[in-house]
Amino acid sequence: MTCWYEGPLAAFDTETTGVDVEGDRIVSAALVIQDGPDARPRSTRWLVNPGIPVPAGATAVHGLTDEHLQLNGRWPAPVMEEVAKSLAEQCAAGRPLVIMNAPFDLTLLDRELRRHRAASLSHYLGQNPLRVLDPRVLDKHLDRYRKGRRTLSDLCEHYGVTLEGAHDAAADALAALEVVRAVGRRFASRLERLTPTELHTLQATWHAAQARGLQAWFTRQGTPELVDTAWPLRPELPAAA
Repeated sequence: MTCWYEGPLAAFDTETTGVDVEGDRIVSAALVIQDGPDARPRSTRWLVNPGIPVPAGATAVHGLTDEHLQLNGRWPAPVMEEVAKSLAEQCAAGRPLVIMNAPFDLTLLDRELRRHRAASLSHYLGQNPLRVLDPRVLDKHLDRYRKGRRTLSDLCEHYGVTLEGAHDAAADALAALEVVRAVGRRFASRLERLTPTELHTLQATWHAAQARGLQAWFTRQGTPELVDTAWPLRPELPAAA
C-alpha cells in the first residue's frame, strides 16, 4: 500500500498585500497538483488586482507592483470563487492539501470570499472535509528541539528541497509539497501508519500546543503579541472587533 507521502498531493499558496488576514488582500495564488513523487506537477495560477494599493514592503517580497496587477490582474470576486471551487475539488477527490502555515492562507482566502462573495470557505467546501498537511506544523512537532528558523526556505534547505523563485505562489506551493514528502520519508516510522485525515486532526492539536508555547515565550519577554491556537482556519472575528 502506497503511503500518503508517496501518493497524490495538492498544494496551495498565496502572495498578499501584507500579513493581516483580516484586512490584507490576495494578489496571486497557485494550486499545484502532483500525482506522485516522479509525476510532473500541474499548476493553476491566479493573478489578482486587489483594488487597493500594494505596500512597497509587500512588492519588495513578491515583486508584484500596482501597475502590473492593474494591467494583468483580474477582479477579486471571480478569482476567489475559482480558487475556492478548485480547493473544494481537491477535497472531494480526497487529495491531501499541502499549505505552509495554513492558518494564514486559508483564513485570508476565507476573508476574501466573505468580502467579495458574501460566502465562507466552508460554504464552498460543503461536506468535503479538508485534509491539510502543514510542513511547518509537521516539522516543528517531529523535530521540535532543532534550533533555528522554520520558514519555507529554511525547511527546503534542511530537507534538501530546491526552491526556485521563492515568493512566487506556484514555486512556493511546489516546494512545500516536496518538503512534506521529505518529512514523510524522514519520519516514516512515525507517520506511515497515519492517514491524512488522522494527521489533519493531530496537527490541530500540535499547532495549538506550539502556539501556547510561543505565547508563553512572548509573555516572558513582555511582548504583547497574541498567538492564535486555531488551525487550519481561524474563526471569524465578531463584528464588533
